[in-house]
Amino acid sequence: MKDIDYDLIVIGGGPGGYVAAIRASQLGMSVALVEDKHLGGICLNWGCIPTKALLRASEVRHMLDNVDEFGFTVSGIKMDINNITKRSRKVASQLSSGIGHLLKKNKVQVFEGFGSLVKDRSNIKKIRIKTKDNNMEKTAKNVILATGARSKNLSFVSSDGINIWDYKTAMTPPKLPSSLIIVGSGAIGMEFASFYNDLGVDVTIVEALPSILPNEDTDISKIVKLNFEKRGIRIKTNSVLKSVTSKENSVSAEIITNENVEIINSEKLILAIGIIANTEKLGLKDFNVKIDKGHVVTNEFLETDEKGVFAIGDITDGPWLAHKASHEGILCVEKIAGHQNLKPIDKTSIPGCTYCRPQVASIGLTETQARSKNLNLKIGKFPFIGNGKAIALGDSEGLIKTIFNKDTGELIGAHMVGPEVTELIQGFSIAKKLETTEYELMHTIFPHPTLSEGIHESVLDAYNQAIHY
Repeated sequence: MKDIDYDLIVIGGGPGGYVAAIRASQLGMSVALVEDKHLGGICLNWGCIPTKALLRASEVRHMLDNVDEFGFTVSGIKMDINNITKRSRKVASQLSSGIGHLLKKNKVQVFEGFGSLVKDRSNIKKIRIKTKDNNMEKTAKNVILATGARSKNLSFVSSDGINIWDYKTAMTPPKLPSSLIIVGSGAIGMEFASFYNDLGVDVTIVEALPSILPNEDTDISKIVKLNFEKRGIRIKTNSVLKSVTSKENSVSAEIITNENVEIINSEKLILAIGIIANTEKLGLKDFNVKIDKGHVVTNEFLETDEKGVFAIGDITDGPWLAHKASHEGILCVEKIAGHQNLKPIDKTSIPGCTYCRPQVASIGLTETQARSKNLNLKIGKFPFIGNGKAIALGDSEGLIKTIFNKDTGELIGAHMVGPEVTELIQGFSIAKKLETTEYELMHTIFPHPTLSEGIHESVLDAYNQAIHY
């Protein structure tokens, strides 16, 4: 097979694609990566990383507004949204260039262009790469599709970059709007709501389902809802966006809530209703690659029905998270390399994080999901108001909730809302991976004073042994 250019070609340089390429090189494969726009994908350039830089800025604004609690007096605070977004873009650019260095260090050949599969009679996989200057074709034994996803629009309204925004426009506004409607209360919608509210924008959230953060445990969603409403954010659940009229400098949204029609006027509107996988123009129709509900279908090791073609990340089934994509990339490549005893990803062991204020993090089943399986449960709850470190930080609103199988001691789920819970959740991730029971967690010594003590107390509470609550 001397005519083959590479052992592996990865199409897409996001957190799934570039990680897969690097791991493949580590395993001795010759690897090429094709990226049409920017290394790091949406996550690094327009998602996970720059949004956290924006949210950090809004948190600083919130802290400045409340420094009197700590004995300080600050006056004359000025805010420049252009400098806030400029820093966000700088952070993204720095990390994107770093990925380029990592790929070069690991001897991955990078092609800047759009890659697609080309039908070939042999078992060799042929990839057409369209660059700015010319077109070329490269061959490989295996191909990984890691082309990610983009924002979803509605049939009657699409982002126009002027009055109706998607996440890209919302991250780089030329000026702050006076008012904002956010359609969708998943992680993206809630993070933008928190960011803009902390910067003084009048925010309304519209959610079609009965609760915000619908994938989270009900106890967690309720706490976030109360917090947001206390901050002046209007939340409309069981509400459907029926139509949008875009005017010169504003939008008018028709909302139906429990059959009641309401018109809400706002300066801007953000669509945060989900994603669409980037499967177009990849040449998939000529191959045995199935698409279901817009996403590529794979088996547990990320293989499609076309031999030698794999798919990872947001182009496949959810949850659509960067860390899932990266883990899939490594699993997929190790499968290609012939590693034995590989274990498929357990989706109940994938943590999820939302970086609004207060932060939200979770892993495993919610209480509702666990009860639907007729499991015998032990549930513990510990509020941050009982945690000394949280009180000292001046950030004691929130809760840690743990769910155990009473019969086996298995940790079924953990759900958190409050200070730095997106950092704390890794403790539960490790616990689930090690199949830790309540006994090990209850007899683990947690450092004092730390926020992590809340994890210990929540587990203790599940078994009626909590000390500080």
